[in-house]
Amino acid sequence: MMLKIFCNCIKSIVISMFITVLLFNAGCSSGDLNNERISETRFMFDTVVTLTIHGDVDRGLLDEAFLLCTELDKLFNMTLEGSDIWRINHAGGEAVQVDMRTIDVINAGLKFSEVSGGKFDITIGKLSRLWNFGENMNVPSDDEKKIASETIDYRLVKIEDNYVQLLNPDAWIDLGAIAKGYIAYQTAEFFAANGVSGALVEMGGDIVAVGNRPDGDPWRIALRKPFGESDDFLGIVEASWVSVLASGIYERQFEKDGILYHHILDPETGYPVVSDVVSAIVKTETAVLGEGLSTIAVLVGSEKAQTIFQEFQEFIGAVFVLDDGSIITFGDIDLIRK
Repeated sequence: MMLKIFCNCIKSIVISMFITVLLFNAGCSSGDLNNERISETRFMFDTVVTLTIHGDVDRGLLDEAFLLCTELDKLFNMTLEGSDIWRINHAGGEAVQVDMRTIDVINAGLKFSEVSGGKFDITIGKLSRLWNFGENMNVPSDDEKKIASETIDYRLVKIEDNYVQLLNPDAWIDLGAIAKGYIAYQTAEFFAANGVSGALVEMGGDIVAVGNRPDGDPWRIALRKPFGESDDFLGIVEASWVSVLASGIYERQFEKDGILYHHILDPETGYPVVSDVVSAIVKTETAVLGEGLSTIAVLVGSEKAQTIFQEFQEFIGAVFVLDDGSIITFGDIDLIRK
């Protein structure tokens, strides 16, 4: 879901989770120690990252946080030569020693793969690269999709200590569906560990709220309707020490011959998945869980997703927008209407 964050000092409109964030300042200073708010936006790992902190803090924390984001991206980015995931994918089936943080994300992905019955599968790398959403997008041939789909099977990922082995040497791991959530949460943890009383981590629409706004109230996150105008909202949810993440068929997509193709792929068909969920917004204690569950909802549909979500203690609540325009809310989430 496209999101808009409201606080005393900023209005941040997420035009698309993977395109841009426009930051408007209204009478708020930013930059020096003891100022109420410090905020900075950078383009990283194909999305816009905005970090905002307030309280008695130094701007140097922002630079350190962005360095952490870069460090983690260099582990998880499947297209970056030399990254942990790149080395696993190009090892020809040999075991590869990786960072334990990479193990953490892979294990999370394997759990999501298991509970979704393989609809979510981290070995979708060959298929996702074939579609190549983001640049030079095109519909691959049926033969190409068939060959790529045959490499997908999360059960053939073997982990021993900090070694990862692909038992199918032709398979590729792609952590793109959950890595951003992990990075966002680790960034929020970094701020909390360094005495930041309030912070907002925004990564292409994935949001982690540390503490509260400068006025002491929870952060307010407005949920924009899929494919709607920038001021067309479903409602607002409040967030404090939680993550709010979303997936939907509107994020990365293109149209060809009158057909809309989106980036959430069905490993069984090789095509963008078809379900009754157009958009899923999930509120969780940890961001990697929210990112995984929101993608699972689009993959498996609203009924099965609700059953899966209840398996996770850190799940708080969710909002689904269905293909008929109806809205489902469940769990502990209050959708405040405007």
